Amino acid sequence: MRKIEAIELDRYYHIYNRGINGENLFYSADTYTYFLQLYEKYIDPIAETFSWCLLKNHFHFLIKIKSEEEISAIFKLDSEKVNKKPSQNFSHLFNAYAQAINKRYNRHGSLFEAPFRRKKVTDESYFKNLVLYIHNNPIQHGFTKHLLEYPWSSYLSIISLKKTKLQRNKVLGWFDDTANFIDSHHQKIDTISVEKWLKI
Repeated sequence: MRKIEAIELDRYYHIYNRGINGENLFYSADTYTYFLQLYEKYIDPIAETFSWCLLKNHFHFLIKIKSEEEISAIFKLDSEKVNKKPSQNFSHLFNAYAQAINKRYNRHGSLFEAPFRRKKVTDESYFKNLVLYIHNNPIQHGFTKHLLEYPWSSYLSIISLKKTKLQRNKVLGWFDDTANFIDSHHQKIDTISVEKWLKI
């Protein structure tokens, strides 16, 4: 049985999961959009997002759970009233999305594998590797040949100048600048070592 790692406040995590029994999670453009809307509702208040990618039957997010002080300030709560289990926010996200999909497509039961997967990121060398791995997932799985053509990842938002809730400047800081960020994404990615570290 897979060991469940508790999600702690003020820590970086790679959050990832897939559809139960390999089922699709996303069926059309509006289902991708709806998932992201729910993500904004449930996760944005308690986490900073650095990169993400949605594919038909799985997803990846690189996030940092906010500190107790940050969360209490956002919700205007006393520190002792802050929810110390941010994993509940992810459960609310997945449950809300699954209920909507089940109703729309007349299906029943679980949609996501449970428990959802999480990996604490403590080694700074993995930040860049994870961003590259997450953004290159659509190429790795054959959904596209060019990152610019895939709309369901944070890659386009990071190289854009448009307003975003992503931690764009911090991500670009890991790569020094936008030019190096783009160039790094066109180099060969060592997916095997990342997946071994993630135990995918």
